[in-house]
Amino acid sequence: MFHCHACGFTGAKEGFVNEVFQIDDKPVLVEHIPATICSRCGESVFSRETTEKIRRMVHGEAKPEKTISMDVFAFV
Repeated sequence: MFHCHACGFTGAKEGFVNEVFQIDDKPVLVEHIPATICSRCGESVFSRETTEKIRRMVHGEAKPEKTISMDVFAFV
């Protein structure tokens, strides 16, 4: 049974999310990640298999589909 580690809610839905990871101090966007998403707060949880696939992808087992530039803001 799902239990959100962020808000404690037990309701969730399956879906897809995009996530930015910091790899060697560089932001890397991974799109369309299958996830369990908390119905209350929207927190995403990935399966172990998905997490491992992401790790392999961003550490060189896959090539990026595209490269983008992004705006960066500093919260001061």
